[in-house]
Amino acid sequence: MAALTSEVKAFITQALACFDSPSQVAEAVKKEFGITVSRQQCETHDPTKRASKGLGKKWADLFHETRASFKEGKEDIAIANRMYRLRVLGRIATKAEDMKNYALAMQALEQAAKETGDAYVNHKQAAPVDNIQQVLVDLIEKLPS
Repeated sequence: MAALTSEVKAFITQALACFDSPSQVAEAVKKEFGITVSRQQCETHDPTKRASKGLGKKWADLFHETRASFKEGKEDIAIANRMYRLRVLGRIATKAEDMKNYALAMQALEQAAKETGDAYVNHKQAAPVDNIQQVLVDLIEKLPS
């Protein structure tokens, strides 16, 4: 097992709190820090798992704080969380671009734009009234004298 710095431990803990799998986190650590860690070693930083029985309070607190801010009151199902979906779409777009699959990258970017533009949220908004004075005058004229 590789000895990890506090920076790497914080990275692992926060990534796991954001619903990344231990495999994804191990790959991200390799890419970000150039350190090879196993998925089992990453899993020891997730206080919701049995493997983390020796995890320090500092790291458990960081995990729970990060998870709470990430979820912002949403369900505990990762894919139901907008931020999770955006992170996945970001990874897809990056991988597709690296593979020179620009069509897939554009689809992921379009999907992310729809996600952030509330395309999948059912909002009812009142239509703005451009000329409220004219509407009021028209209503007053229609009133019986």
